[in-house]
Amino acid sequence: MAPSDTMKDTLVKKLEILAESAKYDVSCASSGVTRKHRQGQIGSASGWGICHSFTEDGRCLSLLKILLTNICIYDCAYCINRKSNDVARAAFTVKELVELTIAFYRRNYIEGLFLSSGIIKNADHTMERMVRVVKELRLVEHFNGYIHMKSIPGASQELINEAGLYADRLSVNIEIPSERNLKLLAPEKDHQSVYRPMHYIQRGIEENREARQKYRSAPRFVPAGQSTQMIVGASGETDRDILLLSSALYHRASMKRVYYSGFIPVNAYDKRLPVVTQAPLLRENRLYQADWLMRFYQFDAAEIVDGDSAQLDLDIDPKLAWALRHPEIFPIDINRADYAQILRIPGIGVRSAKIIINARRHGTLTLETLRKIGVVTKRARYFIRCPGSAASSRLDINPLQIRRQLTETKSVRPIAQQLDLVF
Repeated sequence: MAPSDTMKDTLVKKLEILAESAKYDVSCASSGVTRKHRQGQIGSASGWGICHSFTEDGRCLSLLKILLTNICIYDCAYCINRKSNDVARAAFTVKELVELTIAFYRRNYIEGLFLSSGIIKNADHTMERMVRVVKELRLVEHFNGYIHMKSIPGASQELINEAGLYADRLSVNIEIPSERNLKLLAPEKDHQSVYRPMHYIQRGIEENREARQKYRSAPRFVPAGQSTQMIVGASGETDRDILLLSSALYHRASMKRVYYSGFIPVNAYDKRLPVVTQAPLLRENRLYQADWLMRFYQFDAAEIVDGDSAQLDLDIDPKLAWALRHPEIFPIDINRADYAQILRIPGIGVRSAKIIINARRHGTLTLETLRKIGVVTKRARYFIRCPGSAASSRLDINPLQIRRQLTETKSVRPIAQQLDLVF
């Protein structure tokens, strides 16, 4: 076999190992930045970002989501790449990963790169190698596509600042929501090492915003903001705990997304972990729906889990659950209520609420009008007052009866249709 063939086989083997090792990180969305194609450069980034592939369990995987290496000095109980696991190990050189990214792009396989890594030696050593990858892509290969780079917990401010000049998005994973449980499952880690680089990113974005107001030619710093990820179900945090933490993170202007990853039992032998057979996908989905309510529907985390239980209702979406807990607020007059009130109505989304506000200037809205607008009237009709609706006064709102009718209707639908973000 020719040496070139041997090198090619080695690279393919590395790709198999490191792409497989990267699949458990779900924070791979690339929305939030647009960069036009420029003469002399290759690639572009749109607001939609990287093309994605969807696995059978609903997880979103980018076409080139890769680890620099799966060698790691940490022994986190929940991680497939923990140092005590007997798994195949590999590491790309900076040159290999740059060439691989460009080759995949030229073949139209990808539109960008999602780069993460295990920890080699220490945080700064690993971060420096990752920065070299994205820097060479930008400055040597003139790659203009989307780059999402994971920041290594504990990395220095200097490396974070340099990475932010070349990556569109940086993210630092919290992993376990509470410090106590993180220490239990990953003794070498702590939340301070996560929050510190988050702060560096936030400060870099703020300083860059001021610089660009003075000098339009100033380079952009992490234009798509930052994100993080929490593992759901590996430890005992409630949904209320998770959502309150997410809410606090969203109060940072630079935090664009919090991702929720249902715990996958890849190390079932570790007695510190719960005994489960599969990831809690329904709970994960409810958390994403609750997250949507905080980000787009003007809900506070404390409102979403304001009942007796600290867990989200798995049988119904969190917006409907909130409405059924607060019958005193309904029905809402669709022709008179303000935008914030309309957003609270189950079956009405952000787009439909905006259309309602504009459409009612031209006449009275009926249930049939709402149906044409795109409102899910099978759900909304219990909570609104307008010509043709079922509810006419507060006495008509019977939470138990409404819940029974909606869940009985829903139970016959395929599960793939039930796991959505339409409220």
